[in-house]
Amino acid sequence: MNNAASILFIDDESGSRESLTLLFAREGYQVEAVAAGEDALSLLSKKSYDVIVTDLFLPGVSGIDILKHVKENSLPCNVILITGHASAETAVKAMKEGAFDYITKPLNFEKLKVLVAKAIEKSRLVAENLYLRQQLRGKYKFDNIIGNSPAIQPVFARMEKILVTDSTVLILGESGTGKELVARAIHYNGLRKTKPFIAINCGAIPAELLESELFGHMRGSFTGAVADKPGKFELANKGTIFLDEIGTMPLQLQMKLLRVLQEQEVERVGSTSHTKLDVRVISATHADLEERVHRGDFREDLYYRLNVIPIHLPPLRDRLEDIPLLAKHFLRKICTDMRRPVLEITQNAVRALEGYKWPGNVREMENVIERAIALTDSTIIDLQDLPPQISGVAQENSLFPTLQIPEGGLDLAEAIAQIEQTLIKQAMDKSSNIKARAASLLNINRTTLVEKIKRYDMN
Repeated sequence: MNNAASILFIDDESGSRESLTLLFAREGYQVEAVAAGEDALSLLSKKSYDVIVTDLFLPGVSGIDILKHVKENSLPCNVILITGHASAETAVKAMKEGAFDYITKPLNFEKLKVLVAKAIEKSRLVAENLYLRQQLRGKYKFDNIIGNSPAIQPVFARMEKILVTDSTVLILGESGTGKELVARAIHYNGLRKTKPFIAINCGAIPAELLESELFGHMRGSFTGAVADKPGKFELANKGTIFLDEIGTMPLQLQMKLLRVLQEQEVERVGSTSHTKLDVRVISATHADLEERVHRGDFREDLYYRLNVIPIHLPPLRDRLEDIPLLAKHFLRKICTDMRRPVLEITQNAVRALEGYKWPGNVREMENVIERAIALTDSTIIDLQDLPPQISGVAQENSLFPTLQIPEGGLDLAEAIAQIEQTLIKQAMDKSSNIKARAASLLNINRTTLVEKIKRYDMN
């Protein structure tokens, strides 16, 4: 028996109250007992119990009153009612008010013991489910999508606006930009946050199996269909379905998906009946769907149905200001997951990260930081901890390995000016001529950069 399980007994009959207290204490439970409903309410204002077992008919505050108090205050426990007047009407009223169950007098201790054990199991499953949902909501809060750059701010603004809607969303962006993270954040901060979030990668499932995965199938509808199976849409009912890499969906399935979106009903493979649905659809793709529509690879009507509210996620190379923030975020997150003290990162390493093109975007950066943490024995991440394709860029641009003083000497001021102009030109090229980003690459203020550009007549 789990010693942590606690029971509150409420019974105005002293003999029944004392015997139940003794019997359940012997079973290993923590037991408290009171004679009046008013005393029970006083206890419930100070502490919680796994199960409440109460007589239905009490002077003053009744067992039904206790049950209503528990439900109205969302207390994490189940209530079992005891009545000496067994009737269908009593049972129906108790169950409608939310009782876990009821038992009649004279009490059968073994039966009550089974009911108490089941009630405790249910209470703890509900508590565990609530904890997991809170963890999910915490994981997918907006502040876990890191960034202050001008490129990412419009994404936050649009996400905030669509939380109070059920509109269909299309998330666009290169691979690794965080499309599923955004989809989950929209769901877990929106109107359907307590309902299912079901994700499916349309590009990872063979075309011949995708229809069954999405819409379900009936037993015997094809070889291997040994039982009825609901599809992802049915599993997502009342919640959200996330269709990742929607651009890879075969044309023959696009028409069926369009019908599901229009009619809000699904027909399993091998069935002739339809199941009504209430599902929010969020889809994502790295492909240019407009171009695919022009080529005839994607249905135009489906594209417009999916593209009600588009969200464009910028690639990491357009978010240079966010790289230091992301680096520190991943250091904290990964070190915590690895149960290690949080490591520091040097400025040279950060500059190397800022100078890399990041073809794999945020996902690639997270993998790079994880690799560096896993392989280093130091408390600091430095250039040598980064892959050569990243650290090599920083070394080439910052160490000037071929720079030498000529035999006849040089004009130091002129040489420094030439180096400055070369670096400013490289920074402007890397940042697509956006001065704030170029200044960040050079670790100087934007006003300083503007002054230098004017001084060297580089406009």
